[in-house]
Amino acid sequence: MTDDFVQTHALPTLLIDDAMRQALAEDLGRAGDITTQATIPDSATATATLVARAAGVICGLDIARAAFRQIDPTIGFESWETDGARVEKGAALARIDGSARAILIAERVALNYLGRLSGVASLTAQYVERIAHTKARICDTRKTTPLLRAFEKYAVRCGGGANHRFGLDDAVLIKDNHIAVAGGVVPALRAAKRYAGHLVKIEIEVDTLDQLRDVLAEGADVVLLDNMPPLTLREAVTLVKGAMICEASGGVSLETVGAIAETGVDLISVGALTHSAPVLDVALDIEIG
Repeated sequence: MTDDFVQTHALPTLLIDDAMRQALAEDLGRAGDITTQATIPDSATATATLVARAAGVICGLDIARAAFRQIDPTIGFESWETDGARVEKGAALARIDGSARAILIAERVALNYLGRLSGVASLTAQYVERIAHTKARICDTRKTTPLLRAFEKYAVRCGGGANHRFGLDDAVLIKDNHIAVAGGVVPALRAAKRYAGHLVKIEIEVDTLDQLRDVLAEGADVVLLDNMPPLTLREAVTLVKGAMICEASGGVSLETVGAIAETGVDLISVGALTHSAPVLDVALDIEIG
């Protein structure tokens, strides 16, 4: 990726290692890889290549490395690409050398992460490309795979997108159900301001321009303009006049995102980045030594 906005901020090693331990333990079960143990001598060595079977944006090479080295710390792993790189179909991504058993045992876990995260990064890049002519940014949501949120949000960054809040404790985000229970936009905002510390951002969702006017009168940091058609979004941006960050959400697809971005909103949140991204086909080609 060449876009200056791509800031991947690599994941902490501790987080990666812990996830790999759990994923490998799930796969190995109680008896280990009985197929590999039965068919491959302990002394056998191998060389393998990770290959992209489709064009896309790569994400998860450090995670794949960690999977192999969890099984055998002496495994050699040489990356030929970096996370966030665009590759063509057939591109060689990395070379792995060492114990054949270790390579075969860790193969599926490594490919599961690499394919899943590269798929998220690739779909994100498509959305980013559709709005490159505007000021808007694509961001993710909390619609992530349980326990994979940090990884999937990292993949969004690798694809050129931005991260929304990571969890419920990051920021106040008052949604429609909060508003309904709280008794309206104004009571919800006032309660949030009383509760939140001075460093906590407050965002509130609105469905109508009348609600937006109430928010403008009361004040917030960000307004989420939910499921508004482009014409209404333009009116909303005009009303806000830069007083708050405007985020569009709902009904966003590759076909509609361009028109949404052209309304002048600052952010467009897309749940599909993480809940509907197809896996990028990445394979491991192995040669037994």
